[in-house]
Amino acid sequence: MKQRKYQMTEEEIPRQWYNVQADLPEPLSPPLKPDGEPVTPEELSTIFPMNLIEQEVSEERWIDVPKEVLEVLASWRPTPLFRARALEEYLDTPAKIFYKHEGMSPPGSHKPNTAVAQAYFNKEFGIEKITTETGAGQWGSALSFAAAQFGLHCKVFMVRVSYDQKPMRRRLMQLWGGDCMASPSETTKSGRQALEKDPDTPGSLGIAISEAVEEAVTDESDTTRYTLGSVLNHVMLHQTVIGLEAKQQLAQAGEEVDVIIGCAGGGSNFAGLAFPFVPDKLENEELEIIPTEPSACPTLTKGPFHYDHGDTAQLTPLLAMHTLGHDFVPPPIHAGGLRYHGMAPLVSHLTELGLFNPRSCTQLDCYRSGLTFARTEGFVPAPETTHAINCAIDEAVAARENGEEKTILFTFSGHGMLDLESYGAFFDGKLEDREVTAEEVQLGLDALKENPEPPAIG
Repeated sequence: MKQRKYQMTEEEIPRQWYNVQADLPEPLSPPLKPDGEPVTPEELSTIFPMNLIEQEVSEERWIDVPKEVLEVLASWRPTPLFRARALEEYLDTPAKIFYKHEGMSPPGSHKPNTAVAQAYFNKEFGIEKITTETGAGQWGSALSFAAAQFGLHCKVFMVRVSYDQKPMRRRLMQLWGGDCMASPSETTKSGRQALEKDPDTPGSLGIAISEAVEEAVTDESDTTRYTLGSVLNHVMLHQTVIGLEAKQQLAQAGEEVDVIIGCAGGGSNFAGLAFPFVPDKLENEELEIIPTEPSACPTLTKGPFHYDHGDTAQLTPLLAMHTLGHDFVPPPIHAGGLRYHGMAPLVSHLTELGLFNPRSCTQLDCYRSGLTFARTEGFVPAPETTHAINCAIDEAVAARENGEEKTILFTFSGHGMLDLESYGAFFDGKLEDREVTAEEVQLGLDALKENPEPPAIG
């Protein structure tokens, strides 16, 4: 029988996270205050605990994973690496397709890799309550799970369209003790402002972030902090367990990878797989690393590299990133976890350096690819994950047409067992493609005019 699964033992879980900042050819542009001055670590301390801020700014190549974090991660890590032999056969391709299955965690996605770490570091710092936003609900459920492991209260602002579309994600949060509400809400100033502007808004991650940050910084007891499921450096850091494990498993399989793929919204699961391979990319230009995003929210492929706020109410510092503008509200596609106006500064920076080659794809193409994957490999992918699958299939088909042998690796970032209603909408012909127009992009970018431009890269 041909091997389809590559496993590791609990003893082989990475004991250190990899920090790509140590190997950047050019340094990252710093976060700024509205006056253009760099933000100091102390000025971030009302939003994040200082132990996470230290990771955010660190340039150390390796950072130790605490024993308490490892003990929780060991509930599902290491995750298996699969060889997609049935998909390869269906596509009649000479390419070898591997996927790192991150749907094995209790919440069913890659998100607990950082949720557990962030909950632990908040607890260690004396924090009692953590707030956050969530799009499709994977991050909100992951943080609710992690908060329960360390005895923290968790409050989640869920983008309204996903709150309505994905009720079972809300139930998961409740199950783990999380307090979930639709965003924009009436409970915060930024939420009320968004509702006043558009009472029927589907919401956005930018608005939900504003509400979660506001909830944290207005707590007079100083025992609440904000947590983010993507975008920031320390989040990318925690996710590198994905790529570090994948490297060991590819070595088991005797393979060297040619193409690395991950879906990209804020950048966390993509970075988790891709960042440990950046040193390889610096030595081998032929290695292709592809972040794949929805054409309905084409941050990397259509958004400029510019300083912008991470949230709609402009409560967060200015970050140098690819952005569609903090006022941009993407269409209500089902891949809610990818509907973010900005992209992680580290992912944006490495894209500007020419190390990543982003692509976008349409909702219907992604659902077709998800269906193909489910009917060959068996696992039902989340709508976000189908973007990576769609790109992997495109690469495998191109290999067939060009008669090329290549090894493709992508992240199966989460399962779709709580997204079956969206597959039902696809079967019933109720989904449509939605590509953002140049005019819509320009509307979002108008908000950037007053912000400084990052220094040229490369």
